[in-house]
Amino acid sequence: MITFQRVFKRYPNGREALAEVSFDLASGEMAFLTGHSGAGKSTVLKLIALLERPTRGQVIVNNRNTASVGSGAIPAFRRQVGMVFQDHKLLADRPIYDNVALPLVIAGVTRRELDKRVRAALDQVGLLGKETSFPLELSAGEQQRVGIARAVISKPPVLIADEPTGNLDPDLALEVMNLFKRLNDVGVTVMVATHDVHLIDRFGVRRIHIEHGQLAGFPPDVAA
Repeated sequence: MITFQRVFKRYPNGREALAEVSFDLASGEMAFLTGHSGAGKSTVLKLIALLERPTRGQVIVNNRNTASVGSGAIPAFRRQVGMVFQDHKLLADRPIYDNVALPLVIAGVTRRELDKRVRAALDQVGLLGKETSFPLELSAGEQQRVGIARAVISKPPVLIADEPTGNLDPDLALEVMNLFKRLNDVGVTVMVATHDVHLIDRFGVRRIHIEHGQLAGFPPDVAA
């Protein structure tokens, strides 16, 4: 489902974010992406979502080499990859319904289908009935769940998350991570970048650890 083959990434300012990174994440697998701030985790996720392209090497997502995706095909490609962010990136002036519906509106989905799928996505994250609320009326945990609903409304086979529990207390963090696990249980391939050692230990799924842009063994605090 996700394959990195000897991937290098150097940004225009000369910073080398990744150096010869290779790994495979199978269809339906869940993994934690770990490493200290600046290690290269966010770059890995950006390459998966085609927010960036590798300097060298190959990134293959859902059997598609990202090098073969032209600029005009990027929006369709991204509908295959749900993205969840630490800061939610919700539209504060739009109700929850509009925030969740946005990917389908862009894709031109009919109103009837849109209504059905928005309700289903909100039900999946436990927020059915909050359609008319605005983001600032919700708790931090609820806002993150809105972000997850928006990420999965297009039914993507791949879901990636960049430090999704970083601003949440331990109980809310566990609640959010349980949502990712439930999505994984129904076949979604999930990769979550996190620093949360307690969650890593609790879920016991595979870990892909990066240090200074390269794959590395687990440090003592996250070793099995």
